[in-house]
Amino acid sequence: MRIDKGYWGNWITEGWPIEEVKVTEKDREILRSLAKEFRALCERPQETEKIRLWKDHNDLKPTRPLILVDMENGWNEAVRFDRDIRCEGYMAQDWEMWFRKEIFWATQLKDDKPLTPVFYLPHRAVNTEWGIGENKTEIDKDDKNKAYSWVATMKDMDDEEFEELDVEKSIEDPVVVVDEKATNAALELAREIFDGIVEVKMRTWWFWSSHIALAYANFRGLDGLMYDFYDFPEKVHEIFAKLTNGYIKKLRFLEAQNLLYDNTDNTFVGSGGLGLTDSLYNPAEPVTLKTMWGLCEAQECGDISPEMFKEFIYPYHKQVAELFGLTCYACCEGIDTKWDWISKLPNMRRVSVSQWSDMEKMAEYLKSDFVYSYKANSAHVTVPDMNEDVIRTELRRMYEKTRENQNHVEVVLKDLHTISNKPEQVIRWVEIAREELERAY
Repeated sequence: MRIDKGYWGNWITEGWPIEEVKVTEKDREILRSLAKEFRALCERPQETEKIRLWKDHNDLKPTRPLILVDMENGWNEAVRFDRDIRCEGYMAQDWEMWFRKEIFWATQLKDDKPLTPVFYLPHRAVNTEWGIGENKTEIDKDDKNKAYSWVATMKDMDDEEFEELDVEKSIEDPVVVVDEKATNAALELAREIFDGIVEVKMRTWWFWSSHIALAYANFRGLDGLMYDFYDFPEKVHEIFAKLTNGYIKKLRFLEAQNLLYDNTDNTFVGSGGLGLTDSLYNPAEPVTLKTMWGLCEAQECGDISPEMFKEFIYPYHKQVAELFGLTCYACCEGIDTKWDWISKLPNMRRVSVSQWSDMEKMAEYLKSDFVYSYKANSAHVTVPDMNEDVIRTELRRMYEKTRENQNHVEVVLKDLHTISNKPEQVIRWVEIAREELERAY
């Protein structure tokens, strides 16, 4: 089954080779019709109200809690290429999928994600990581849903070999190379097709976070990372420094080449939430790192001690956080035990409170000084038969505690690797979240 390329709030993550940049007359009519339907939804008064709510929320002004859902891989069960897509061309199908998801969001999910009349395209580009691959076995490369075995590339090094590893030679800096011809061709074609209907902008997912812990785990394995903190602390620092410096070089390159995107508009930021704010970007000026949201996270290190976090993670996250105008922190990792250090990171604004964090402690820590990005339990809607009472109990407890602490709350449902082919359960989850919100507020 063909898998949708859209992630993180309906980003198309890959551009198209020049030979795929074409749209037939039949596909053109389908796309224009969908774009008109999308534009009509964008003009609804509630979309303006949702934009205002998100801006106030991110600027730490009092609002009701906001609800945001991204079905992620579950989208492949809600809107399917083999059932719902009518276009015939490969690129046209990707574009159609984007519009159908936006329309589904507005007409079915009905969360607080606003619709804005912009169609976003990615660059066609090479965007490398660190030059050290992963060994994968038993994987069907055409099906991302299948399990596979994975072996870290440096896992079997003996102690002496690892201690003598030349980090500069072994780990390459990330490289970005844009295919200008294919990128510009897709942009010009999209602007021609959607002329007079929606604006077309470039928005490419060049980076998410520095991923120092994930990259290290890819090299040495997760067990290896934990052992190395004790056995080879100097080597860990050397590798983390290399990864951080390489990430910063990439960011500076993107900034110098004017390849950054404005993520203070209707754009997914951090590990959940929308970037809408009046605090950062001036549309009359070029986008810079200082006009953007950034993210730091170390999910692989969720269970290390606060002292180890201070020594091994904080110094490198600090270097990254100070580059951006506003900082998001964390994804799935528990952070309440490390909050003393996380709270010291520069430009901190949005904090992920996952199921691995103590929700009540984080409500007390964050008060009204940060965005409380609550990550709801995704398992509740991935099972074949959803238990509404369990969902209500979780959300009611969270709403009551965050109201008590005057938190700026967003309730984010994501990490849905499946929805048991029941999008109606996700739709019902949104209804329950609203019902409990109205009860609490």
